[in-house]
Amino acid sequence: MTDQGMRITQGQFSFLPDLTDEQIAAQVRYALGNGWAVNLEYTDDPHPRNTYWEMFGMPLFELRDPAALMAELEQCRKSFPRHYIRVTAFDSTRGWETPRMSFIVNRPQHEPGFRLVRQEVDGRQIRYTIHPYATDKPEGERYP
Repeated sequence: MTDQGMRITQGQFSFLPDLTDEQIAAQVRYALGNGWAVNLEYTDDPHPRNTYWEMFGMPLFELRDPAALMAELEQCRKSFPRHYIRVTAFDSTRGWETPRMSFIVNRPQHEPGFRLVRQEVDGRQIRYTIHPYATDKPEGERYP
């Protein structure tokens, strides 16, 4: 395996090489087979605590074939080529939307990563925070 550099590892499959479109369609087919609704989300701030990414279009509640989501993904990639894009599948069988599957399907070419910030606070306590290098620049200018 080649060195992938700093890669964001969020959701399923994040430690694996990027999924091909055929593999993405297979995962969407699996989600649809379980009766889950799917949608696309994107962001240029993939901080681990940033769980609310922007939605691309509406959730596809009535979807039966992964081809429609793949067409939406192509449009999202064209609109946001330097953003992170993920597919999320939701299960509503218990009366609320529960995320059952989430995985990244698009990444910027260069992922700048994060730095760990150490801060001494009251007493002998030390507080650590994670700062993404990408947010050093304003939104829309974060990735070359």
